[in-house]
Amino acid sequence: MPAVTVENPLSLPRVAASADAVARPVLAVTTAPSGFEGEGFPVRRAFAGINYKYLDPFIMMDQMGEVEYAPGEPKGTPWHPHRGFETVTYIIDGTFVHQDSNGGGGTITNGDTQWMTAGSGLLHIEAPPEALVMSGGLFHGLQLWVNLPAADKMKDPRYQDIRGGQVKLLTTADGGALLRVIAGELDGHDGPGITHTPITMVHATVRPGAELKLPWREEFNGLAYVLAGRGTVGTDRRPVHMGQTAVFGAGSSLTVRADETQDSNTPDLEVVLLGGRPIREPMAHYGPFVMNTRDELQQAFEDFQAGRLGVIPGERIPHT
Repeated sequence: MPAVTVENPLSLPRVAASADAVARPVLAVTTAPSGFEGEGFPVRRAFAGINYKYLDPFIMMDQMGEVEYAPGEPKGTPWHPHRGFETVTYIIDGTFVHQDSNGGGGTITNGDTQWMTAGSGLLHIEAPPEALVMSGGLFHGLQLWVNLPAADKMKDPRYQDIRGGQVKLLTTADGGALLRVIAGELDGHDGPGITHTPITMVHATVRPGAELKLPWREEFNGLAYVLAGRGTVGTDRRPVHMGQTAVFGAGSSLTVRADETQDSNTPDLEVVLLGGRPIREPMAHYGPFVMNTRDELQQAFEDFQAGRLGVIPGERIPHT
């Protein structure tokens, strides 16, 4: 980890918070509980226990793996519906194949991102390819859910296939970190992901002892999730390690630092930075549907049962 990198980070554009930027304080550090998703692949629930007012517009995020599968073990998800939000699947190691009832889909691997706007609704499936099931191998990724405002919840579904080579690569002033901007904007540099809800999503690799002080839009919230390694967050250097999420308060810059010494199997601190403009609307969330009211949730279930969210390709009757 990770698949997308460069030999010389100093060849990249450099970003840094201005001297008068207001450092965001760390409000909380939480530890993700472990569980299973889909057909049984292991996940860490990154946002468990965090008040939604600090997450908005993000709903949930699962770290999938990191797991080394034996032959026959790789697992995915069965066909299932979504409505009212966007799913973001970022594969760091391994391969996932996606297909949906709207005609979207493809294979994502080693730094690729699948950005699916469920909008008015569809069915989809994510699974490892048959070759990976047969051979086994390393699998590691993230799935993030991003809410849509009421005005966009019933928009037509959309699929974005973002190749790892398309992400915007940046570094810090001393070249001590590699920043991959997947979506949104960081210090005037735009990532390839197109979002209905204004957000920024960055995967940062921070070398031992290096520090990030990044400009961060004041109207956005701020979250940092540790994929691997150990370090600190905030100017008061709150300790964090793999599987923990830091919640930042108000301000115009984020600070993350990697410990001088990392574990032998994790040479760097790997962290995902998220920020978004809060939607501040009522949210009704149950299972695969995220709407504004309970009546809208009920309608989503009825539409799914009636086949109005799509049909599994090859089937002639609604999926129930």
